Amino acid sequence: MNGGGKVVCVTGASGYIASWIVKLLLLRGYTVKATVRDPSLFLLSFGFVLFIFSFEDQKKTDHLLALDGARERLQLFKASLLEEGSFEHAIDGCDAVFHTASPVKIIATDPQAELIEPAVKGTINVLATCTKVSSVKRVILTSSMATLLSPNFPLGPNVLLDETTFSDPSVCEEEKQWYILSKTLAENAAWTFAKDNNLDLVVMNPGLVIGPVLQPTINFSVDVVIDFIKGKNTFNRKHHRLVDVRDVALAHIKALETPSAKGRYIIDAPIVTTEEIEKILREFFPDLCIAHENEEIDLNSMTCKVNVEKVKSLGIEFTPTETSLRDTVLSLKEKHLV
Repeated sequence: MNGGGKVVCVTGASGYIASWIVKLLLLRGYTVKATVRDPSLFLLSFGFVLFIFSFEDQKKTDHLLALDGARERLQLFKASLLEEGSFEHAIDGCDAVFHTASPVKIIATDPQAELIEPAVKGTINVLATCTKVSSVKRVILTSSMATLLSPNFPLGPNVLLDETTFSDPSVCEEEKQWYILSKTLAENAAWTFAKDNNLDLVVMNPGLVIGPVLQPTINFSVDVVIDFIKGKNTFNRKHHRLVDVRDVALAHIKALETPSAKGRYIIDAPIVTTEEIEKILREFFPDLCIAHENEEIDLNSMTCKVNVEKVKSLGIEFTPTETSLRDTVLSLKEKHLV
């Protein structure tokens, strides 16, 4: 097993991507120190429970504690993005840190408080703690394709996006793209901090993530699939890119296990149309009719070419979109979420 004897931290561990990172890490033999936001007490699960969560909080972490290897090699810790030093116990003694925790909202009443501050301050809080822990050799940050999709030049079918492309904060502000702004500012802050503090940082930039759900709640990206099932096209688009959560999680771990890994890694899938998505979902929902025709718009960012050769060099083979969609629906049905 690749991770035998190694200890790593995963922040925001009860989230969609993070839960899969934890699952794969445990399967590969790692010991995982995972942070969650709202437990009433710490829970240590090295073969026995020392403390118990309240029922509501426990419900959010049951899926983690049920993973293969969790009883022997998973510890859960309370940590808050805005509480300085709150990640110290979780990161202490770790070989590496996966920082996934960050708010995901497209609409925000107070963008600064709801998105920007927790994304930026939370990232620096985690990275600052990593610089104090001598055992930490690498930090893998979960960023987003969003940090590429609002650059200071026009996008379109002839534009190739790669790891050198960055969203421009002034463009984000002008277009009121608050989520994109929060992810862009957080990633920019992370690169500046890493350079100033000689921190080995690798950044993952996934697109819209779908695939089987481990957690008991619906996250933003899977909710897009549920909207399709309900006949709604969330973004009112004709073209979409949907990348599998299992590929995204594995790419994170490969970024740790590949010594030469560095910089940013785009993790995104080929374009699919609303009609192609509908055709696949009709297997499960024969009467499905997704609103489209004249109402749909084509966003230039969706029709760009995207270079994913760098992440493929880590050994990632992308799951076909139709497989990801089918597995998403099967997972949602199994959990009675649709």
